[in-house]
Amino acid sequence: QVQLVESGGGLVQAGGSLRVSCAASGRTFSVGTMGWFRQAPGKEREFVAAIRWSGSTTTYADSVQGRFTISRDNAKNTVYLQMNSLKPEDTAVYYCAARTDFRTDSRLLVRVDQYAYWGQGTQVTVSS
Repeated sequence: QVQLVESGGGLVQAGGSLRVSCAASGRTFSVGTMGWFRQAPGKEREFVAAIRWSGSTTTYADSVQGRFTISRDNAKNTVYLQMNSLKPEDTAVYYCAARTDFRTDSRLLVRVDQYAYWGQGTQVTVSS
């Protein structure tokens, strides 16, 4: 089992920046890829970014490419999502997710059903 706890959400003005964190615990040695997803009111949960737990492979949704950066600190078992140039449409609950698979290319892991472990989410609100 892997437990995930997000933090760092909040209210920010459009154009501002925010960093959310995801602390992993439990069988973290089994994690192959970590991902960030988001869900706005009335919408389906959508992929934001993913990172290989070991190595540097990252992938991003087109809507956040160039504005968001995913990174990890293995010593702290923590994954971060740095969000810059925020827009009102980035408003959502942000979830981190973990997949315990080392074989699949992390760049292909962009669907909700590809991840087995989820955090409780953290609210990010961008005001116009």
